[in-house]
Amino acid sequence: MKYRPLGRTGLGVSEIGFGGWGIGGRTVGHTSYGETDDTTSLAALRGALDCGITFFDTSSAYGDGHSEALIGRAFSGALRDKVVIATKAGYESWGRPPDFSPAAIVASAEKSLSRLRSDRVDLLQLHNPPAEALRGGDLRAALDRLQAAGKIRAWGVSAKSPLEAFEALVEFEAPVVQANFNMMDVRVVDSGLLEEVERRGAGFIGRTPLCFGFLSGTIGRDTTFPAGDHRLGWSRAQLDNWIDGARDLLSAVGARPGQEGAESALRFCLAFPGVSSVIPGILTASEAAANAAASRSGPLPAEAVAAVLAINRSRQFFVRPS
Repeated sequence: MKYRPLGRTGLGVSEIGFGGWGIGGRTVGHTSYGETDDTTSLAALRGALDCGITFFDTSSAYGDGHSEALIGRAFSGALRDKVVIATKAGYESWGRPPDFSPAAIVASAEKSLSRLRSDRVDLLQLHNPPAEALRGGDLRAALDRLQAAGKIRAWGVSAKSPLEAFEALVEFEAPVVQANFNMMDVRVVDSGLLEEVERRGAGFIGRTPLCFGFLSGTIGRDTTFPAGDHRLGWSRAQLDNWIDGARDLLSAVGARPGQEGAESALRFCLAFPGVSSVIPGILTASEAAANAAASRSGPLPAEAVAAVLAINRSRQFFVRPS
């Protein structure tokens, strides 16, 4: 496993991280990847660390805090200093409206510390904050107080879109931003976000690097998703577009479906120096090992990256609702 600086925060992170949404499991009114088993999830977390993955990204909203609690169980005690834990505040639960008031963010951080069984959060990210929440100095002052007290080591913004990440970077001077980035979603490149991240020396976390598993190339039209899997909520047209797109992109970079395809998708993201870490969703220890292997292979060659970007210029991978 290779490691990269998380911007100027002083934190070093594994370039392949652990996306903790899925292990939160199902909650009322919200899906992720269906039912989960805590024993399997804990094995995935510890297996990831064994493979060199040290960066774990979660949120207070994932499983209504269950994802955080599992990470706390996995890395309490002596293991805590071996990992970098990022969580998010603003949404306590998907079933309740968000609250980005300074008091709510501080209270959320305190609850996260309890669930994580830790005296600090390494990175606290505002979770999809609206632009108005970032205006004015009160929220920034609250984050600075948490940092001064040692309860968080750094803060950032996990944005709903690359455009909102760009605004957080420029207008709110966020030291770390997170946004979607994968071979079928290159908006962070086209918008200039990654270029601006590099110019400012900020950190960037790329989520959905496997596009919900489609970029492994193993999902077909006959794939059946389990109950509670969020992919059941996408339109047939969108699913088919991702299936066809993954096939064409993997062919363009010379990768076979399966392990090689997933590795190539991760290596594409790692080819951009502005990326600090990518956080594929991980549910099992075997998935952790497979994803970690991408770091050993290194970034995709420049010609393969160029082929992916050329395909994105000629077709759309997101189907707009009719």
